[in-house]
Amino acid sequence: MVLIAAGATVLAGPGASGAEAASVCSGRPQKTVSFATGELRVYKDRAYACAVTVAKKPGPRRAMSVSLQPRGGNPVVDSGDYTERAGPVTVHALNRCVRATGVVSGRKGSTGWILC
Repeated sequence: MVLIAAGATVLAGPGASGAEAASVCSGRPQKTVSFATGELRVYKDRAYACAVTVAKKPGPRRAMSVSLQPRGGNPVVDSGDYTERAGPVTVHALNRCVRATGVVSGRKGSTGWILC
């Protein structure tokens, strides 16, 4: 039992944040933008795009946000005080470009128009 508990601790530790972020969006990874305090990750399946912002160092609550906008549409935003990630946010993106922005503690990363 000690080994199982130790394994569970490793899976739930800081190294698991990448896998957790990947699992919150369906589709394939399309673009990752690294910035000083985090990463913006964009995924796409056939008809939808999804974005999530992940803090480089999970920890205390801090201001985080993610925004995903289809060309010609309004942005979908998730913002608040989070410990690890903002999002996911999803938009319909069949035959549409999208742009995404992620912010962690005032530092940001953006994609520009992609998936065109």
